[in-house]
Amino acid sequence: MTHLKKFRTASVLKWVSSNFDENHLRSTTPLHPIGYYFFLNVQNPTFYSTKRAPRVTESRKNLDKALIGNGKQLKEAQAALLDYLYCTRSLQFGDAENMSKNSPHFLRKLLNCVDNEMEVGPSIARFLRYHPINEFEPFFESLGLNPSEYVSYLPRNLMFLTDDGLLLHNYTVLWRYGIARNKIGKIYREAAEVFRYDFEVLESKLQAYEELGISQSALIKFIVASPYLLIGDVNAAFVEVLERLKSSGFETSWIVENLLEEHSYNWSRMLEVLHLFSEMGCSNEQLGQLIGGHADILFEASGETTFSLIGFLLKFGSTMSEIYSVFLRFPEIQVMKFFLNLRKCILVFNEIEMEAADIGKIIRSHPLLLGSCSMKRTNSLLAYLKVGKKRLSRYIQENPEELKNWVLGRRVVPLPNVRGDNAQKTQFLLDIGFVENSDKMKNALKVFRGKGTELKERFDCIVNAGLTSEDVCEMIKVSPQILNQRKDVLEMKIDFLVNHLGYPVSSLVDFPSFLAYRIERVNLRVSMYNWLKGQGTADSKRALGTIIAMSDAKFLRLYVNPHPTGPKVWEDFKSKIYSS
Repeated sequence: MTHLKKFRTASVLKWVSSNFDENHLRSTTPLHPIGYYFFLNVQNPTFYSTKRAPRVTESRKNLDKALIGNGKQLKEAQAALLDYLYCTRSLQFGDAENMSKNSPHFLRKLLNCVDNEMEVGPSIARFLRYHPINEFEPFFESLGLNPSEYVSYLPRNLMFLTDDGLLLHNYTVLWRYGIARNKIGKIYREAAEVFRYDFEVLESKLQAYEELGISQSALIKFIVASPYLLIGDVNAAFVEVLERLKSSGFETSWIVENLLEEHSYNWSRMLEVLHLFSEMGCSNEQLGQLIGGHADILFEASGETTFSLIGFLLKFGSTMSEIYSVFLRFPEIQVMKFFLNLRKCILVFNEIEMEAADIGKIIRSHPLLLGSCSMKRTNSLLAYLKVGKKRLSRYIQENPEELKNWVLGRRVVPLPNVRGDNAQKTQFLLDIGFVENSDKMKNALKVFRGKGTELKERFDCIVNAGLTSEDVCEMIKVSPQILNQRKDVLEMKIDFLVNHLGYPVSSLVDFPSFLAYRIERVNLRVSMYNWLKGQGTADSKRALGTIIAMSDAKFLRLYVNPHPTGPKVWEDFKSKIYSS
């Protein structure tokens, strides 16, 4: 048997990207692209799922009730139709009986054609004597199809079932094999070509699967769940899934128990899920424990939900080893619910205007927590916690474990007063030399984000770059917002200043707000200014702060526009720097 090509991580990303709308992010402020993709249509998530809704519609239920409400008329109509199909049209008794008992829409049509005030049975018999019916209508309806479904299947030039010998033959093969008649409609809907097979072809396909060791009862379940298995040769993906699951300790009976007949399963997709876990390093024993405890990882939408979850985590920067760790510790929750919880958390983060990089950091560090929390709506959280968006964003970043206390069904306690947070920040400022209650201290307290311990860590990071504590203290008095940068961001910007731009670290003392600007802005300004100096149209003695701090409009007016090709060079630099 030809094995399918091994599935790779890249194809997970490709599949997720092609199957999700990446523009559902509802935010009052845009998220800057940082390599993440947001799939946040939580209220109405759409998957290319292989699930199908049950086909018993409300209209059919109501019609059944209406007919049952007049039991005498119903029985007379059924008896008249049975007599016509069996005695007049010479159909097999079992087929005629099934068509007469399980076609309520067609019976209603018949009742509408006769006078209900007279005896229904003789009236319908008389009507059928002079008005031959399209027998395919009650036939398809008795197989479990609604009129809206089977209308496209009605042959244009045929009225009598016996005129379509292959249809009747293959239908008979299926129900004699043990498939319930009302399940055969699903097979026709999803694999109509099966009913065009020549004589003995369908029997040979069923026999081919049995020769693989699949029992008749199990094969019936598989066919109803996946009618396309009867198309073409023995389905290689289906067989390989069975083999892999068997090697992990699962019997065919366990697989059958996890199939829902009203759903349709994509065995190729399920095989790709198994391949992917193998690539992660999952042994047969580990796979058995994982799938045994969470069968929906494989069977929910044929594994597409699992692919969605994996692709989602990959897009936010998680590695395959980290994702594998998530599945090994997967909580007692359905994979679909886990995924929707994760998306809902991210929607809340976005609505409170959390930075995209910070959202990604929380997802990578706390995926199990986010997937286990059914979060309340954003407006409800803000009201219950009695906070604004910015403070809630900071609080979540500093205390992500608190999210489990804000789930649906739990009482939310307002956050503590900010005085406790301010005490830490105040002590930090006093420790580095600020004067208590001074204007500079008050200004710094308003600007600072983060705990006092984090501010100290960031302060030490700048000192360790080669500056004195006194110099850094003076820098903070001038630009306190520089300590709102995370330690890794500060290190990156200082490295860029020294090793890429060639400025000494001491230049930060005169221009501390350099650390508050984005690297792309700094790179664009310096690159453009250096080009202008090379053209001889810019003063080589301009300070770094002068080049970077002025507005774009002023920079263009004073430096770029006076040069004939300046605007074009500016746009070229801008496109190259921001695209990278």
